[in-house]
Amino acid sequence: MLKLQRIGKKHQGTFRLIVGEKREKLNGAQLEDLGWFNPHSDKFEFKKDRILHWVKMGAQKTDTVNNLLIKAGVITGKKIAVHKHAKKSAEAKPVESSAVAKETKAESPNAEAAPEEKK
Repeated sequence: MLKLQRIGKKHQGTFRLIVGEKREKLNGAQLEDLGWFNPHSDKFEFKKDRILHWVKMGAQKTDTVNNLLIKAGVITGKKIAVHKHAKKSAEAKPVESSAVAKETKAESPNAEAAPEEKK
């Protein structure tokens, strides 16, 4: 997999483009160094021929790496939207649906009739 490995000082991070196993840790074993990227100055340098070699061999790219390679002109295609998904919004939906279900039960005529029959 083609992925970014963070290098540099605190608050001055730069990234190295590497090829490594998908399940390997970022600071673990890597197969090859393919270039670097500095997000602060927006400069980068990639080895185009080696990147194309690894892509032909079937190496996958992370979404961020894919967007960087498109920006650099190494590959062509559409960029992939990279967003952070809020965990709370996913958990809030089931709570809302149960609240709506309680409201509909209270509004239904059968729910109101049942307590009157017990009296």
